[in-house]
Amino acid sequence: MNGVVNMQNDKEQGFRYSRKIARMGNSLGVSLPKKLTEKLKVSQGDEVEFVENERGEIVLQKVHQVKLPDHVRPEVLEAFFDVFQEDRGILDDLKDR
Repeated sequence: MNGVVNMQNDKEQGFRYSRKIARMGNSLGVSLPKKLTEKLKVSQGDEVEFVENERGEIVLQKVHQVKLPDHVRPEVLEAFFDVFQEDRGILDDLKDR
């Protein structure tokens, strides 16, 4: 994968990075410049997420893993989350009563 294609310091928005998208197996991928990985405090094996904000911009941020207590199994927590998402409308309605 190529290095940074373009990096400039924009006084309004800070540093702007521009990268080429490359094929990685059957997927497409983008490498992160070292300066950006240092700013995000990420390294190989860490997880990042892309979040769309209210202005429609995509924000890249590190996923912070939460250590579950020993007696909580991750699959139970995931099942609870799935049910909560499915019934969110019902729960929101109950909250407003």
